[in-house]
Amino acid sequence: MDASLWIAKTGLQAQQTRMSVISNNLANVNTTGFKKDRAVFEDLLYQNVAPAGGQADAQSEAPTGLMLGTGTRIVATEKLHVQGNIIKTENALDVSVSGPGFFAIQQADGTLAYTRDGSFKISSQGQLVTAGGELLTPAIVIPQNAAGITVGRDGTVTVELANGGGAAQVGNIQVSRFINNSGLSPMGRNLYKESVASGAPIVGLPGADGAGMLMQGSLEASNVNVVEEMVNMIETQRAYEVNSKAISAADGMLRFLNNNL
Repeated sequence: MDASLWIAKTGLQAQQTRMSVISNNLANVNTTGFKKDRAVFEDLLYQNVAPAGGQADAQSEAPTGLMLGTGTRIVATEKLHVQGNIIKTENALDVSVSGPGFFAIQQADGTLAYTRDGSFKISSQGQLVTAGGELLTPAIVIPQNAAGITVGRDGTVTVELANGGGAAQVGNIQVSRFINNSGLSPMGRNLYKESVASGAPIVGLPGADGAGMLMQGSLEASNVNVVEEMVNMIETQRAYEVNSKAISAADGMLRFLNNNL
């Protein structure tokens, strides 16, 4: 098969994958705490027909070589952990992280997952949980007679007890940071899990040692920019069309040879 057909095919596959990444970004434009993805391209191996620096003749060497590329591929999809806009909700159980850090969530199997989605609820046992019912870690238990909840910027959770019971501190919300946020593995449900690439979590209080501070009554919006993604979509569509044109052109050249030789 003609090499140009294969090369253009790799371009079609790569652009199709990039379109899937863009589509996922746009689908999650309203997902709380969502971080957009970026497709990372790399070129494939080259055919070394004539190396650079080879002897052109007895007295001179070639300043450039003859290297034929074999196409492209997407080698990775990278999460861009850029801060999203902070949206005010005025809900006391909505908490956002302003700066680096994730909330630690205990899953049903006992392992920890991490999220930027701070839209917490209160379970039947009074514990703070995610919308999916998974526990915030360390556990925060709200008394039944709590009339109000206050979350400080440093993670301190205080409740105002009913019937003049005064204020009582019920715990501290901690945040976990990672040396390589892009190495976290997305699980769905607004959750990430630790991986070898992300490194171990660095757990601490909000605002301490570079961790972000908490903001009660607000949520972090998705960091997807719709206009930017639409531009990327048009660019991907055009690149896909150009690669399909290259296949048509190569096919026409081969057909010409077949009919005239």
